[in-house]
Amino acid sequence: MLIVIGGLPGTGKTTLARLLAARIDAVHLRIDTIEQAIVRSGLAQHPVGPAGYVIGYALAEEHLRQGLTVIAESVNPLAVTRDSWQSAGTQAAVPVVEVEVICSDPDEHRDRVTTRSIDIPDLPLPDWQQILNRNYEAWNREHIVIDTAGQDPPTVTRPAPSPC
Repeated sequence: MLIVIGGLPGTGKTTLARLLAARIDAVHLRIDTIEQAIVRSGLAQHPVGPAGYVIGYALAEEHLRQGLTVIAESVNPLAVTRDSWQSAGTQAAVPVVEVEVICSDPDEHRDRVTTRSIDIPDLPLPDWQQILNRNYEAWNREHIVIDTAGQDPPTVTRPAPSPC
């Protein structure tokens, strides 16, 4: 299946995607990683436009066709990006679940944005004002909403690898 996780920067998307991927042994496909690789290649500068997403759709579809579960994580701010993830799942003939991660406490959200560290070298992180000014279209179809306000990520325990 394809699990699409979206939401504004600083809401906890990456944390949740990593925890879920470890828990269910899924591929975590992060658009920030793809976009930063494009920048490092010298082919573009930030913002890279739709290139990262288009590559993400293709990779997701390829992994899904191999029978893997994919967690696609990005801001996913526009209906067209959400439709494209749906299309990737449809093309691979798998179910798609859409999840929007929010932080309903603006003070906590701002604090997360201003205190988080960069985990992808040289990735420019948006500041609080850029997040407030971002074009983020409302979701126009049924989806799961996870509010991370006041929540600590659960500890993930993963079974030890088999010695065989």
